[in-house]
Amino acid sequence: MTIRSLLGVLAGAWTGSVLFAAASCAQMPPAASSQARIWFYRDLSPYSSLAEPYIRLNGAAVGVSQPGGAFYRDVPPGHYHISADSYLDDPNQDRDVDLAPGQEIYAKILPSDHWIEGGGGGGKGGGGGYHRETFYVWLYPAEAARPVIAQSPFYGGGAPAAARPPS
Repeated sequence: MTIRSLLGVLAGAWTGSVLFAAASCAQMPPAASSQARIWFYRDLSPYSSLAEPYIRLNGAAVGVSQPGGAFYRDVPPGHYHISADSYLDDPNQDRDVDLAPGQEIYAKILPSDHWIEGGGGGGKGGGGGYHRETFYVWLYPAEAARPVIAQSPFYGGGAPAAARPPS
């Protein structure tokens, strides 16, 4: 392969990666004016849990929180209880929101630094142990959430059938 052809291949690869990055950061279509949108996202940290808890709206699973990932759900206006499956039950880990038509909110999923540890072995090299993690839902302003979401892998959007507000 000549230097010229190698440069051509590298230039093509660079152009493709720039186009891919631009496409992945493209703005998502807005929610219908009769709907509200909830974004769910989570940071990727080398010291945080890699567990993938279900995210629930009013008790119904609407997605999975993946480390470093983001997704959204369009929902009818109404009252929603947002939670993430967790081992411990802390009264401060969930959020309740009242959504209006056209409103958009950002729910960040945070793993707790406090793990329940256990396991066998009795100190005789018998092995293992386990961690039980607790996840928290915090609401963030758009200015803080959007830059993080724009750089996160996107895991889908749309309207979950099970996440209807109570009648």
